[in-house]
Amino acid sequence: MRIAMPVDDNNMDTTVCPSFGRCPFYLIYDTEAKTGEFLINTAAKSAGGAGIRAAQLVVDSHVDSALAPRCGQNAANVLQAANIKLYQTNSNSVKESIASFEAGDLPLLAEIHAGFHGHK
Repeated sequence: MRIAMPVDDNNMDTTVCPSFGRCPFYLIYDTEAKTGEFLINTAAKSAGGAGIRAAQLVVDSHVDSALAPRCGQNAANVLQAANIKLYQTNSNSVKESIASFEAGDLPLLAEIHAGFHGHK
């Protein structure tokens, strides 16, 4: 299974980024191969529509699930349309979040916020 997670840096010792649409990188992690690759979030500095563009990057990476502490409505809509399940992280640690996901300990992200439309 391939999962995506917004992260602050492009290494496995990084932390989970609190912003899904404006994170600097996404970790795309293969739970079977135990390997990860990092994507630069080209939507992060967008004046508007960052969540939609960022979510499309994740969709285009052919992931099955996404892990995040929070997510805006527009990004969530894109992920849901692609049948990507969105789980809520329970740790700031990327490694702990992956371990919790693999153990089945992460809940589906139930609270989707309206987003920060118009903010830079």
